[in-house]
Amino acid sequence: MEPPATSPLRSPGFLGLLGYRLLALLANQILTVTVGWQVYQRTGDALSLGLIGLSEVIPYVAFALFAGYAVDHLPRRKVGMVASLGLATTTLLLAGIAHGTLPAGFGGGDNLMIYAAVALNGVVRAFFTPVYMSLFARVLRREQYARGAGVGSVVMQTGLVLGPALGGLLIALVGVAGTYLVATAFAAIAAVAVLRVRVTEPPLPSTREPVFASIGAGLRFVRHNQIVFGALALDMFSVLFGGAVALLPAFVEDIFQAGPEALGLLRAAPALGAVGMGLWLAGRPPQRHAGHLLLGSVAAFGLCIIGFALSQLFWVSMLMLALSGAFDSVSMVIRSTIVQLATPDEMRGRVASINGIFIGASNELGAFESGLAARLLGLVPSVLFGGVMTLVTVGWTAKLAPKLRRLDLREL
Repeated sequence: MEPPATSPLRSPGFLGLLGYRLLALLANQILTVTVGWQVYQRTGDALSLGLIGLSEVIPYVAFALFAGYAVDHLPRRKVGMVASLGLATTTLLLAGIAHGTLPAGFGGGDNLMIYAAVALNGVVRAFFTPVYMSLFARVLRREQYARGAGVGSVVMQTGLVLGPALGGLLIALVGVAGTYLVATAFAAIAAVAVLRVRVTEPPLPSTREPVFASIGAGLRFVRHNQIVFGALALDMFSVLFGGAVALLPAFVEDIFQAGPEALGLLRAAPALGAVGMGLWLAGRPPQRHAGHLLLGSVAAFGLCIIGFALSQLFWVSMLMLALSGAFDSVSMVIRSTIVQLATPDEMRGRVASINGIFIGASNELGAFESGLAARLLGLVPSVLFGGVMTLVTVGWTAKLAPKLRRLDLREL
C-alpha cells in the first residue's frame, strides 16, 4: 500500500490539474484526427497530411518561447483559460468550414482555410505545456514528482486513447462538422476546469525582465545542462524520424482498405500501450539506471516502428503501435521527471516552453517529414526509414551525452 504522504492523488490541486489536462487533450486529439481524415478525403495525398503538421509547427515554435515568458510573469491559471478558449475558437472555425456556413469562397477549394485554422491551433497549443508543467510543480512536493509524472502520463495517454477513438466514432456517426463541435465543448469545459484548480500560485515578479533577455536565460539554462538538453534532443529526433502516426489515414485507406473507425483504433493504439506502462511506472517510478532505461526505451520504440512498417496485418500493426506507445511512455516519464527536478521554480514556464518546442516540433515536423518521405520513397519505405533513423539517434545520444547515459534520478 502506497504511503499517504507520497501519493500525488491525495492532492486536490493535482487532481484538478489532471482534469484540465484530460479535457484539453480530448479536444485537441478529436480535432487532430478529424482534420487528418477531412484533408485526406479531399486530396487523397499523403503529402497533404504532412502539410497539416507543418501548418501547426511553424506558429507553435514561433510563439512557444513567448508563451513560456507569459506563464512565468502572469497568473498561470488565467493563461490556461485563455489557451482553452483559443482551442474552442479553432474547433468552431473548423466546424464552420466543414459545414459550409462560412461566406462563399471563404474556405477555398484548396484547403487553405483548414491549414490556417490548424496554424491558429499551433499558437494556442504553445501555452498548454508551460501552464501544466508550472502548475504541476506547485500542486506537488518535490519527492512526489516522479510518481506524479507517471500518473500524469497515464492521464495524458488516456486522452490520447479516448480522443482518437472518439473522433473516429463521431465522424462516422455525426460527420466532420458535428465532431468539431464536440471538441469545442471539451475545450470550453477545460477553460472552466483550469480556473478551479486548487493551487497557490507564486507571487508575480515586481519588475518584469525584458522579454528577450528572459527568454535567453531559459535557453542558456537548457543548453548548458547536458542531462536536460540530451533528454530533450533524444526525444525530439526520435519522434521526428519515428512518427508514423501522421500517415495512418493513408495506411487505413491504401493498405488496410478500412474506414474512420479503423483510423481511430490505430491512432489510439500507441496511447493504449502507454496507459498500461504509465500505470506500472506510477507505482514503480524509475530512479536507478534511468539513463540506460531512457536510451533503451527509445531504441525499442524505433524497433516497433520498423515492425509496423513491415506488417501487412491490421492487428499486428495495432500491436506494434501499442508497444511503441509503451516504450515512449518510459522515455516521457523519465524526461518529465528530469525537467521538473532540474528546473528552478521561477524559470519553469520558459523551460517548459523549450521542452514543448522539442516535443511539439518533433511531432509536427515529424508529420511533415513523414509526408514528404512518403511522397519521395513510398508509404512503407518512409516509415521503415524513420525507424532506422531513430536507432541511429539513440547511438549518437549515448555517445555525445555521457552524463545522461549514466543518470541516476536520485542524484538530481
